[in-house]
Amino acid sequence: MDIETRLLIVDDDPGIRELTAAFLSQHGYVVDTASGAAEMRALTGRNDYALVVLDVMMPGEDGLSILRSMDRQTGPAVILHSVIGEDIDRIVGLEMGADDYVPKPANPRELLARIRSVLRRSQTDRVVPATTPTRAFLRFAGWRLDPVARQLWDPDDVIINLSDGEFRLLLALVERPRRVLTRDMLLDFSRGPNAEHFDRAIDVQMSRLRKKLARPGSEDLIRTIRNEGYMFVTEVATK
Repeated sequence: MDIETRLLIVDDDPGIRELTAAFLSQHGYVVDTASGAAEMRALTGRNDYALVVLDVMMPGEDGLSILRSMDRQTGPAVILHSVIGEDIDRIVGLEMGADDYVPKPANPRELLARIRSVLRRSQTDRVVPATTPTRAFLRFAGWRLDPVARQLWDPDDVIINLSDGEFRLLLALVERPRRVLTRDMLLDFSRGPNAEHFDRAIDVQMSRLRKKLARPGSEDLIRTIRNEGYMFVTEVATK
């Protein structure tokens, strides 16, 4: 148990806030609660949180609006929590940068497992080897991907903006060139083995990623393999 890991529960229902905070506190976390956007921003201005459990359906400013205003590069990890269980709502949340999505009512032990999984992924993403003397880029077809700074440059040396989900998906492809990757494999590689499998989420992100990688007169870098998945077709060099 990590007693120094601080979590924030944001929910307009006081019963859910108190019960969730009490359960997570029993498992070694320092837990604060907020009833809405204003209280959340006041708390995040004073404290550093490793993760926020954010309710979607709240009066006033809802959870998706709050998520949209957060810095997804340096801010805390976010698990969305909502009674809405439709796949499209989960996809929207993930596309906006949420790290996971747990429908209400959630079993407290499932929520705990999701929190631990997201925190493990977040720590892995943010670890920069201290012994690396120079930064290595992944290069392909004139493009350059920096897996540490999480940036992509096109052949004209212009930075291409990627969402967190698009970056993870591209990295999963680039690290395994010329291999057929199923949707389940891509979900595991880009979001971890404990992520729920939403094929549509991968398809939406893949479509947006392909548009950003498209260049007039150039071959598509990502090929759809019918009934199997996707393949990154070009060679990749690390230097």
